[in-house]
Amino acid sequence: MPDEVKAPDRLLTIGEVARRAGVATSALRYWEEIGLLPAAARISGQRRYPQSAAELVAVILLLRDVGFSLAEQKAFLASRAAVPRGWQRLARRKLSELDDQIAKAQTAREAIDHALSCPCEDIFGCPHFATIVAARLTGQPLSEAHKH
Repeated sequence: MPDEVKAPDRLLTIGEVARRAGVATSALRYWEEIGLLPAAARISGQRRYPQSAAELVAVILLLRDVGFSLAEQKAFLASRAAVPRGWQRLARRKLSELDDQIAKAQTAREAIDHALSCPCEDIFGCPHFATIVAARLTGQPLSEAHKH
């Protein structure tokens, strides 16, 4: 029995990639313009992407979802080709940034929770609030100004 000749991957229109990924076609054009998404082939003036482009768009969305900026996404994707495991340095840096954001958000949550449970009628009359305000005036970050 002769081997079947594999048909080349069917190319997708920009609309098909956008629908699969749940993004606007303008986002795909922009990502292509800034080099995040490789340039599509043109057939009769229309962009045509390999099916792997939809997977790359999903990776771009995942990187966005975990907090990478467009510039960081581009560096992340480029680092894969440049240096084995080069992406890990970028991921560690992002993880550190996320830890900082989480700590700041937790402090902010605690400060708001304290304000909501304050027995003072007017928050501006609360001695604890006044202490935090005074500390902020001296340049202390909220994490230092709001000590339980």
